[in-house]
Amino acid sequence: MLFDLDDTLLNRDRAVEKLFLMILEKCYEDVKHTVLREMMHKFKEYDKKSYGYSDKTIVVESFFEEFPPKNRMPRDHIQDFWNNNFPHCFSINQNTIKIVNTIKKYIKVGIITNGTIQRQKAKITNTNLNGCFDTIIISEEVGFSKPDKRIFELALNNLNVQPEATLFVGDDIEKDIGGCQNANMNGLWFNPNKINNNTEIKPYAEINSLDRLLSYITYAP
Repeated sequence: MLFDLDDTLLNRDRAVEKLFLMILEKCYEDVKHTVLREMMHKFKEYDKKSYGYSDKTIVVESFFEEFPPKNRMPRDHIQDFWNNNFPHCFSINQNTIKIVNTIKKYIKVGIITNGTIQRQKAKITNTNLNGCFDTIIISEEVGFSKPDKRIFELALNNLNVQPEATLFVGDDIEKDIGGCQNANMNGLWFNPNKINNNTEIKPYAEINSLDRLLSYITYAP
């Protein structure tokens, strides 16, 4: 069983909120409570627009333009600030580790994640996920990213397993589910927010809780 990282094993939305609070403390003073929610909403909005891009300078700069800070972070410091702090904003649900370790008793498990080596490795290490998986593949490290079927095939080769005997678990219907189907794997769509599937991609199954995964390990040889 293979897993996506962000918004599947780890809650990226909460991490973005923590990073926003760090920027708020560092750059702003005396922010009114009535404005705080709007600021967080806008910060998340700018982050979402840049999702998938390694350079996050535009996120913070756009936010600063809309909400001018008292202590503006220099533009050339923003990327380092993001790289150094964002991975530490992630925390792992202990039930998630318990589920993965239970599954690992019966079948091989791995991670396939898009992103930079520095940030993704830091997230994995800081949340103690590095010792839970048989293979971990980061897009920047291998030179191609989801939904490219080659990144999925690399994981299959690393684990020495066949695609038809493998399930991929991810939250992105196109990159995760569509991508793994390109490699002839079945995709379990992790959809805790129950968003509508407006694509032609049909997942093997849809789950809204990782606890449901335990019922699928019998499908492995």
